Amino acid sequence: MLKKKLAAALLAAALPAIGTCIAFSAFSATPAAAATAYPTKPLKFVVPYPAGGPLDTVARAIGDKLKDSLGQPVVVENRPGAGGNIGADYVAKQPADGYTIVMGAVATHAINPSLFAKMPYDPVKDFSPITLVADVPNVLVMHPGKAAELHINNVRELVEYARKNPGKLDYASGGNGSAGHLSGELFKSMAKVSMVHIPYNGASPAQLSVLSGQTDMIFDNLASASANIRAGKLKAFAVTTATRAAAFPELPTIAEAGKGLGLEGFDISTWFGVFAPANTHKEIVERLNHEIVAILKTDDMKAKLARIGAQPAPTTPEQFGALVQRELKKYALIVKVSGAKVD
Repeated sequence: MLKKKLAAALLAAALPAIGTCIAFSAFSATPAAAATAYPTKPLKFVVPYPAGGPLDTVARAIGDKLKDSLGQPVVVENRPGAGGNIGADYVAKQPADGYTIVMGAVATHAINPSLFAKMPYDPVKDFSPITLVADVPNVLVMHPGKAAELHINNVRELVEYARKNPGKLDYASGGNGSAGHLSGELFKSMAKVSMVHIPYNGASPAQLSVLSGQTDMIFDNLASASANIRAGKLKAFAVTTATRAAAFPELPTIAEAGKGLGLEGFDISTWFGVFAPANTHKEIVERLNHEIVAILKTDDMKAKLARIGAQPAPTTPEQFGALVQRELKKYALIVKVSGAKVD
């Protein structure tokens, strides 16, 4: 029953938002005049992760252009901790006036609500979605020496080997509940294979374990794995998203490569987007959406996203809200399958 629900959720998540989307939060009764005058002071753009990471890099690039289009400074502030919950919670509790926004992610708004026993905020009720910014595919990679030793050249051969040798293969991840961990657990569940999960304290040591041959494979972020794939230090099999990655168009998706193996509908990506506190006035949300979407369509921004393996994915606020709803349901099932918890 659980697998049927999971498959249904994955197929629903892959479908584009059509027709009337579910609105996330009602807009407040902020005076129309105040909304029209917006903005009249600097904006704070919170990144719930450390400085220097992909979300921070993109937020700063957007903020730099946003200050020109809005005519006000945009200050990027890093508030990391608790898997992104600290920064997201801070923004959830700020005034709904459009002057504090957050670069939320699949972790803060889809995975963590099922992963953490107690959440300081509600990812739906406490936020007004503005726009999805980008998708970053994960990629299934293996140590090339191990792949050659076991004669594994693609997803089909990987699954066939794992089925014949349960528990012989292991995969690294950046920790329990990480996108890499959940990708591996979903892969195991759908393909009906047994592999050992080896969690590390962060994505970098997890990737190093595969590069050194300590572990066999990893569902890694494409941005961090791309250089080693091109250098031949990692053997790439497939991306985890529903569509192929622009940076590696020759790589199939896991759903494509695993056709007939139970992997149809496989779809996991690291997405991120902009949110404001709940009840932010509709005119302010629409203004921010208009400006950020325009930024994402510039050649300069597309190039910046491509450098980190990300693909721009601007949406309307309603489409973004509907996406989060679908992702919450999907990851609730995936986390349940994985048994991952963070207390």
